[in-house]
Amino acid sequence: MRLSEFDYQLPEHLIAQAPLEARGDSRLLRVDPAHNRFDDRQFADFATLVEPGDLLVFNDTRVIPARLFGRKDSGGQIEVLVERVLDERTLLAQLRASRAPKPGARLILENCIECEMRARDGDLFVLQQDGEPWLELLERHGHLPLPPYIRRDAAAADRERYQTVYASKPGAVAAPTAGLHFDDAMLAALETRGVRSAQITLHVGAGTFQPVRDEDLDSHVMHAELVDVPAAVCAEIDATRAAGGRVVAVGTTVVRSLETAAEGGRLRAFQGESNLFIKPGFEFRVVDALLTNFHLPRSTLLILVSAFAGRDLIRRAYAHAIAQEYRFFSYGDAMFIAGRAA
Repeated sequence: MRLSEFDYQLPEHLIAQAPLEARGDSRLLRVDPAHNRFDDRQFADFATLVEPGDLLVFNDTRVIPARLFGRKDSGGQIEVLVERVLDERTLLAQLRASRAPKPGARLILENCIECEMRARDGDLFVLQQDGEPWLELLERHGHLPLPPYIRRDAAAADRERYQTVYASKPGAVAAPTAGLHFDDAMLAALETRGVRSAQITLHVGAGTFQPVRDEDLDSHVMHAELVDVPAAVCAEIDATRAAGGRVVAVGTTVVRSLETAAEGGRLRAFQGESNLFIKPGFEFRVVDALLTNFHLPRSTLLILVSAFAGRDLIRRAYAHAIAQEYRFFSYGDAMFIAGRAA
């Protein structure tokens, strides 16, 4: 399968540069693989599109202010984008500098954080310091890393809006954006309707924005991200299935997490790294329906969605969304795929 099969042309003005005034104001394209069709809705309709007894699974990761600016002790300017906090004193990061620092080099970040570049890990750098825990330092001094296709600096309002209302576990450098549409009123409406919910954690890494470079998809190596699927969530899923309900993933991160936990053939609690690349032909074992945003051309996320709903249907749905001027990407509108492709 070729990467070029997942390309499309998107007018730049459809890339949402800021959130709407209210989270629930988004539009929603409902896609129905069982009947090979789609129709235009509002996100406010979402509670009517899921049924009592369905289980919504959310990603409760919290975005950290993962961008830091500073200098090398030799004087050169440097920009740090955290990929993952490994422990209180150590993190893995992308570095941007005129010349990459060597192991042992000292860095001064935000004029107050002194750290050392200890080693390379592929394209990433291991940074270590002996002061306060990294997460506390990032919360105090870091800058929110908006996606590269948002052509502005992060504003104060982004600290709240580029975060789901249920975010609780810090560690992501990008938001699980399907969840950005939910507000407390929608969550309450779903509960009143008898829709249950559960939470897993996948800390989205900066690798989510890296392009797929291999035309042959079988050659692509997926970036790894930390996943936690608790045993209690597996039990909720089993109970939902036994009662005839659907497992509805809120976002592609939830799909990757649950399907990683079921890679052995049966859903089990999982805690560790996932580099699962879901592409057409993948056998889905857990997820029955998917709420997602509109994804970049030639991206692993668009490939995942195409595997779930069918490539031709997704191609037509995206063409329709462009013609109807839906808003795309992180701060954009939503798509609800009501079932898997046959």
